[in-house]
Amino acid sequence: MSVTRRNLIESGAIGASLLAMGAACSRPDQQASNDLASLDGVETAARIRSGELSAAEAVKAAISRAKRIDRQINAIVTKTFDQARQDAGAAAGPWAGVPTFVKDLDDVTGVSTAFGSRAFPGYKGEEQTPLIDAFLGLGVVSLGKSATPEFGLSATTEPVSSGKTRNPWNTDYSAGGSSGGAAALVASGVVPIAHASDGGGSIRIPASCCGNVGLKVSRGRNPIARPDTVVGPISLSVHGVQTRTVRDTAAVSAALALREGKSGLSPLGLISAPGERRLRIGVTTKGLGGAVPDKQVADATLSVAELCSELGHEVEPVDLPIEDGLDQDFGLYWAAFAHNAVKIWEEATGLPRNGLAFEPFTLGLARRFEAERGNFEGSITRLQAVEGVMAAVHQTYDVILSPVVTTPPPKIGYLSGSLDYDTLIDRLFDYVQYTVLYNITGAPAISLPLSMSADGLPIGAMFGAALGQEELLLGLAYELEEATPWSGRRPAVFG
Repeated sequence: MSVTRRNLIESGAIGASLLAMGAACSRPDQQASNDLASLDGVETAARIRSGELSAAEAVKAAISRAKRIDRQINAIVTKTFDQARQDAGAAAGPWAGVPTFVKDLDDVTGVSTAFGSRAFPGYKGEEQTPLIDAFLGLGVVSLGKSATPEFGLSATTEPVSSGKTRNPWNTDYSAGGSSGGAAALVASGVVPIAHASDGGGSIRIPASCCGNVGLKVSRGRNPIARPDTVVGPISLSVHGVQTRTVRDTAAVSAALALREGKSGLSPLGLISAPGERRLRIGVTTKGLGGAVPDKQVADATLSVAELCSELGHEVEPVDLPIEDGLDQDFGLYWAAFAHNAVKIWEEATGLPRNGLAFEPFTLGLARRFEAERGNFEGSITRLQAVEGVMAAVHQTYDVILSPVVTTPPPKIGYLSGSLDYDTLIDRLFDYVQYTVLYNITGAPAISLPLSMSADGLPIGAMFGAALGQEELLLGLAYELEEATPWSGRRPAVFG
């Protein structure tokens, strides 16, 4: 079933549609449970709309969970609990009263934004971006800001400024990054959904680490976020949410999607059921930098491929025609963003950069850009060319299946931003071998929590499609969620 957002908006029926979706798609364990931590966002919204649960009760319970659980996972950097209690009483919209958090890279009016850094103490945004306006406009109630690595530059969330965010499945391990705080808060049941963003895998990587659903939508699908996330002529970052269910991801994605005339993409409907079409799926475990995945990750990917085949999809190995060095071109873009952040600070303070304001990794990336600035234009040209290459691949394959990252979640400290630059950049390039492809092309990709490691840690599977084909991914995600349900799995730290 697909209902276009335009029709819902014009008829004023988006809230009613989500309520009906909650009633139709509620899981039996959710219907029987009084444990609010176990409810997803669609079910929470439906209960609030029906009067079974009040917004104030939902927010109060989430605050209680946050106070208790954050002592173990350290995922909240700014608490706005008092404001949330006030906002709950006036919440309006299709998701009115559903508790959430906003990632600490984006401004919420009047609330501190630290960017995961020590460089901007006391900063508060004066106005929100259209993206945050749209997200909060759903009626969700923000309880504060979730942790992120410094400027969102890493694949783990262990900033010096606020400390290590820990994985709810095992607190000795990373929650991923850069939306690691959001992922940990959702996986642990503090909130059913949390705002996230993805400039190189920052929604999908923590979703894989924490056992969540994480969709990176197509470039241009959502309203504009921070303009300073654009470096050069292309933008790699998009926004979305961390969730525990496909229907939460589908509902929020449809609600935030711009209309066709504004996005330049085919409209994104409200997907609420598995797709009927059988897909041609190409499978690869080859990373962009040539790294070989951990055996558990490789085996998990091939197991998911077998499942897709059993469901009737046509599945075969594929070798993506990506030239060597693409990861290094992305790395220079990455470095340009760090350079810009440092430059803004220097101009604002009149001080030279230093290790008291910035972590070693940020300074190292900035130095790299300054040393290789002459190569930037060539890197951008090569990055832009990949969109056409992958569009041609998708003429043959509807979907590409791959790992999300090369290993199960690493231990805390392995990717810490306080490591020396050379050590950390080598480890990150080995770890992040798959997700950046879809930031480069602008196409959508989703991480689904379909496997577990021998140590009981989640291993995500990533599916990527052609530009504008989120509906295809969501339909497949529903099918896989039904075939291999993950809703009954709970981390050690939950509720």
